[in-house]
Amino acid sequence: MQNLVAALELLDPVTVSGRVAAVNGLLIEARGGLTRLAIGARADILRERAPPLPAEVVGFRDTRALLMPFGPVEGVAPGAQIRIAAEGDVVRPTLAWRGRIVNAFGEPIDGKGPLPQGPAAYPLKASPPPAHQRGRVGERLDLGVRAMDIFTTCCRGQRLGIFAGSGVGKSVLLSMLAKGAACDVVVMGMIGERGREVREFIEETLGPEGLARAIVVVATSDEPALKRRQAAYLTLALAEFLRDQDLEVLCLMDSVTRFAMAQREIGLAAGEPPTTKGYTPTVFTELPKLLERAGPGPIRPDGTQAGPITAMFTVLVDGDDHNEPIADAVRGILDGHIVMERAIAERGRFPAINVLKSISRTLPACQHPPERAIAASARRSLSAYANMEELIRIGAYRAGSDPEVDRAIELNPALEAFLGQDKDDRTPMAQSFERLGAILANAGGGVN
Repeated sequence: MQNLVAALELLDPVTVSGRVAAVNGLLIEARGGLTRLAIGARADILRERAPPLPAEVVGFRDTRALLMPFGPVEGVAPGAQIRIAAEGDVVRPTLAWRGRIVNAFGEPIDGKGPLPQGPAAYPLKASPPPAHQRGRVGERLDLGVRAMDIFTTCCRGQRLGIFAGSGVGKSVLLSMLAKGAACDVVVMGMIGERGREVREFIEETLGPEGLARAIVVVATSDEPALKRRQAAYLTLALAEFLRDQDLEVLCLMDSVTRFAMAQREIGLAAGEPPTTKGYTPTVFTELPKLLERAGPGPIRPDGTQAGPITAMFTVLVDGDDHNEPIADAVRGILDGHIVMERAIAERGRFPAINVLKSISRTLPACQHPPERAIAASARRSLSAYANMEELIRIGAYRAGSDPEVDRAIELNPALEAFLGQDKDDRTPMAQSFERLGAILANAGGGVN
């Protein structure tokens, strides 16, 4: 009955249409029916000998609406009819979507049959919860990755950025989090991924264990910019639905940079002026709107709190420049950042996390005093070794010159081995601190 009522509410007694006036590249100009159009409105463009082409209104020019299609424009003719959709950007998920793979429209692409539709419509472009109505971050979350659990400890409802260049191992790190993190459900958004890597990531890297409790949203790099952007919105909408079911959600998105690139394409096509590195102003407007949707759940009128959305957003740094515009903007929005470096990956240590450059903004409050002492001692040794690394490698450092550096040299092989972790190896947080404490104690002098 709920589904029937919801379907009846969607019925629109008025059919509004327009016509194609011009096609400029990927931009379609429409005339007529403008009284029912607004930015973000959906429409279908009728084509001969081809299914209708879905499109979205991205701007206006004089008396014409500017639309961008969700597919190739082949078959669109001058004067073609444009039908304005009654329902906007919404998705109707259910808990049965777990273990499934969907596209940017929420349609199944895994060959396992249709997906059940829920009664509640969740808007793809929802606003973040008001600041005064959302709770605080919860207890710390066991991620199962030693380097992150100790040096960038994450709390429930926290948002972290994973900053890395291409080929440094961020997709493998995400798969470790999807399989090992202590959460109820995972929502994975693959935005702008290479087409050949999708099945490889799902079947081998993520595996059946990770997929069983996950919903995967896929929009490959060859798909139109609107679909890539919408896949990011859909990822957060699904996370919000699961949050409202009082589940602890881990939202993983790879990558925010490709979302920004898609928004740049849309903005440039609509006539926005380019700014830094060609990014349009709406890119930096949309980034916080997207990222702020994750976090602690809102507090309901009855005093209960919805489940948290803990989020990990990867940032593909351009040319390994961690200060490029998107990386800089995202770093200022999120609650911490994890830096992965190519030099560490080239040494063969994975995950290639530089713990000295990585920060969690919930530290040190989320660690107990003995744990803080262990992490601080290890960080001092790693820092001392990093400061003298060049001299050590060329043999210019003389043993006995600095006791702290001597201890760092002794500890370095064991610390490097500790920070390295196989993708199928999950270490509970308590055990990670025990192992690191034992390494520090065996080096002489214990934790200092």
